[in-house]
Amino acid sequence: MPYGCGGPNHFPCILAAMLNVKKIVCLALLGAIGAGSGSLVAQKKSVLQKVSPTASTVAAAPSQNDQIAELAQQGGEALAAGRFAAAEAAFLALSKLQPGVAEIYANLGAIYFQEGKFDEAVEVLKKALKLKPTLTKLKTLLAISLEESGHSAEALPGLEAGFRSATEPDVKRQCGLELLRAYTALHRDADAVTVGLALNKAFPDDGEVLYETGKIYGNFAYIAMERLRDKAPNSVWMLQAAAEAQESEQKYDDAIASFEGVLRLEPQRPGVHYRMARVYLAKYEAAHEPKDRDLAEGQFRAELELDPTNGNAAYELAQIHYDQGNLDGARGEFEALVERRPEFEQARVGLAGVLIESQKPELAVPHLKRATELKPEDEVAWYRLGRALRVTGDADGAKRAMAEFQRLHALEAGRKARAGILAEAGAVTPQQIGPEQP
Repeated sequence: MPYGCGGPNHFPCILAAMLNVKKIVCLALLGAIGAGSGSLVAQKKSVLQKVSPTASTVAAAPSQNDQIAELAQQGGEALAAGRFAAAEAAFLALSKLQPGVAEIYANLGAIYFQEGKFDEAVEVLKKALKLKPTLTKLKTLLAISLEESGHSAEALPGLEAGFRSATEPDVKRQCGLELLRAYTALHRDADAVTVGLALNKAFPDDGEVLYETGKIYGNFAYIAMERLRDKAPNSVWMLQAAAEAQESEQKYDDAIASFEGVLRLEPQRPGVHYRMARVYLAKYEAAHEPKDRDLAEGQFRAELELDPTNGNAAYELAQIHYDQGNLDGARGEFEALVERRPEFEQARVGLAGVLIESQKPELAVPHLKRATELKPEDEVAWYRLGRALRVTGDADGAKRAMAEFQRLHALEAGRKARAGILAEAGAVTPQQIGPEQP
């Protein structure tokens, strides 16, 4: 199935969404709109009025009128039932009997669209619009059909208009997905990203939208990196991009070499020592060589010399001291960090951990309560809060905290354990529950 098309039944009521159904030559739809009103004879008269020849054409004989009515009924019923081959045959026959009726071609175009016959849909939809330009919503269906048949440049104006003005969510969504394809085909990658952002805003939880826009953003990032390589191959930006890519591939020694290359070009560049330290921590997590953690500590300190306001580097130093059993040093560093950055949730959880280990749970409780307010989904904060409340004698509070921990912990089942896994680039090492679990 072509990109962006969810299959023949993607629009379960495509005519209602795309056309003025009061003008559709479709006996089943007219009957549904009328909801049982009138006899079959009356319904046939209604259909005949919609498809009757204009004054400039030759009036049909009574037998031809009967044939038109019968075909309209057959086509309408088949279309409503999803029997598109039968509907196609009926409306093709109708188009030969009444070649000047736009609504017949509109129905036929919708049928072709449902069948995935996009070239045929384009042909008859153009005929319908030529006969009756006032079928303005049909332009959107034509644009989608054009894109599905590979005519991106021709489809673009209609898709842009449809995405901009459509009031039906399904139509807006489909136009957006088709626009992603059209802009990509036309190498208008920035425009594709703009539409992707709009789609994410309009449909934030839609799986297909998330998947397709993710590909667009990834493609745009790749193109930007390729351009960086071509235009500035020896720049600090290229070296840093290479280092980050090597880090993500766990090529730690290569990443360190690339970061060192950045510092040779710009020794005072902020953030680079921090990133190198994170790589050394990743090496330590992989091989548990103490020298790697020592090197990480040195790089965090180098970062703080360049930028004393780097809270992430201060946090990592405090965490290293905590992991080494230096509770007094860790407490002092965590407290200083929380004083400077009171909204740093992980720092509060880290400080609370130190206080609990130092037999001062009553001092940990306020930090943990604030941490659960800042980040309610942090299971470690709830776990430590439960421990602290239990020790301080608040049994009910401890029970509630542990119940929330158990709920959040269950959500983590099946995911990668966070122990030993560093957070994404630029983030900090997350607090962990530790060996003492309930």
